[in-house]
Amino acid sequence: MPTKADTKIDIKSLFEVGAHYGYSKSRRHPSTKEFILGSKNNVEIFDLEKMAPMLAAAKDFVDSTVASGKQILFVGTKNEAKEVVKSGALSSEMPFVENRWIGGTITNFSEIKKRVERLQELSEQREKGELVKYTKKERLLLDREIEVLEKMFSGLVSMKKPPAAIFIVDPRKEKTAVSEARRKKIPIVALANSDCDLKEIDFPIPANDSAVSSIEFFVKQIVDAVVAGKKKVKSDADKAE
Repeated sequence: MPTKADTKIDIKSLFEVGAHYGYSKSRRHPSTKEFILGSKNNVEIFDLEKMAPMLAAAKDFVDSTVASGKQILFVGTKNEAKEVVKSGALSSEMPFVENRWIGGTITNFSEIKKRVERLQELSEQREKGELVKYTKKERLLLDREIEVLEKMFSGLVSMKKPPAAIFIVDPRKEKTAVSEARRKKIPIVALANSDCDLKEIDFPIPANDSAVSSIEFFVKQIVDAVVAGKKKVKSDADKAE
């Protein structure tokens, strides 16, 4: 858990990025009620003092999961989140979904893996110049197939098996991902606004999931936890040598 001083610093940073802004009361999910401090101009305000330890718990979980050599799948497909999620996942060498959640990504992973392998196979053939044996029309069709596969599956290339956990920006938007993770009993960490059902999330972070500045802040927090976990893996490996 963070010290009192650390919490105060986090609170100040959270206010600066607008993490305290929720939605209107009419959109509030009952599960978020205890985290609402009040409202201003019909916009509900999160109690960041209550949220801070939840963020710390989420980071501790991510840290320990990665430290055990496992992967966290980053998910965020809405416009405000997709580039932030992709950048964060790439910087921490974790798999990601930033365009559209493909049904079965977790629950039918064997089929998803086949599509990823097809992408890798075609990309490798193109890089080696092996597609020249095809006609111009066939090459055009293969290029289009690669383009579609890249859009859907490029973020999953490093994911050789279902993830140990999933980090989601806006679980209400990503309800299919939440459903699949729950079916497979995969822990969920999520940045969730006041319209989300926190009871579906193992490690909820009740805060603004709509503003880019807020999303950037929380994605960085999770990325920092991933990096910390990776350092422990490396440290253990060095000690073993």
